[in-house]
Amino acid sequence: MILRFYRSIFAVVLIIFTISAFGTGVFAATDLKLNPNLNYSSDSNDGPLITGKNMSDGTINKGKPTYVIFYHRECYNSKRQARRTVELYEKYNGRVDFIIIDLDSSRSSEQSSLLKSHYKNYIPHITIFSKEGKVVHDKSGEVRNSRMSEILDGLL
Repeated sequence: MILRFYRSIFAVVLIIFTISAFGTGVFAATDLKLNPNLNYSSDSNDGPLITGKNMSDGTINKGKPTYVIFYHRECYNSKRQARRTVELYEKYNGRVDFIIIDLDSSRSSEQSSLLKSHYKNYIPHITIFSKEGKVVHDKSGEVRNSRMSEILDGLL
């Protein structure tokens, strides 16, 4: 009887841990690094602009703001925004989820869904979601980090 009670407690704790791990952005892109070989003066294809772990994730996790960038590799505007994105990642790491969508690579189903609902065929494109999963910024073009920080700080 007591053994059954402890097994039940263990199962409940395991379920709670699993739910909290998935709800806190464990699978957002992490360890983001800028490609050091980017040529900012041309539209050359220098490879992926941003690298890291969990790059295929596209899940909007409630509980944290989420920053999404859509880019093409052969765009100097995207290269500059990629540099800003990595700077933002370094500033907000752990407090904001980052989703990187390289339009020149294969995408996960979650990334494809974001592409269909938010990408406007202009690059770079930035979409920011609140902790509740509501869109608070959804625009194409380069955006200064001071503006992005203002938005993200307001969501934290």
